[in-house]
Amino acid sequence: MKNKRYAQGKSQIENRLYDVEEGFKLLESLPKAKFDETVELHVRLGVDGRNADQQVRGVVVLPNGTGKSVKVLVIAKGDKANEAQQAGADVVGAEEIVQKIQSENWLDFDVCITTPDMMGVVGRIARILGPKGLMPNPKSGTVTMDVKKAIEDVKAGKVEYRLDKGNNVHCVIGKLSFGTDKLIENYNTLISALIKAKPASAKGQYIRNVVIASSMGPGIKLSTRS
Repeated sequence: MKNKRYAQGKSQIENRLYDVEEGFKLLESLPKAKFDETVELHVRLGVDGRNADQQVRGVVVLPNGTGKSVKVLVIAKGDKANEAQQAGADVVGAEEIVQKIQSENWLDFDVCITTPDMMGVVGRIARILGPKGLMPNPKSGTVTMDVKKAIEDVKAGKVEYRLDKGNNVHCVIGKLSFGTDKLIENYNTLISALIKAKPASAKGQYIRNVVIASSMGPGIKLSTRS
């Protein structure tokens, strides 16, 4: 059931497409929650994700970050484990961490990074990490020998985008406290990344529908020109 504040916000939104700047200014003007709400971007794409050649997935570092503190787990050994600790990883381990995840269902982290040589070990917990979206993957830059850069990117505001079953992409692009200019900069960066990731086999209008919303507020439809 939606609350009174949500209803007030919805009444301020016209049933039309807003230009990007106009839409973000409207978002800032809506009644706010008592905490700094997350701003979400929802994009429907003109692809069919059931076809392997029309999958859309990738990563992008938002110029102003996400506003969220990200807890990073690195599964590595030796020099790479030391590199991870020096780079600011929150938790670093090897087989003992995998065992903890297996036996205790321990999932107190937001991102898991590992080195290619540890994937055999990490594979033991794929059934636990996969459904939670935490399984390391080379495409998202979380299986890499450059552990330091991977950690820095995640901490700086790297987000992963991927299609859901309805051919939509959902991403966090910041906090309401960022203000219009920073949110638009993050928005443009993500939209540009999605356009570059357009599959060659996608036909017709690619970006079909774009909606922005705060975590507790109604959606605002933005005009698309791609």
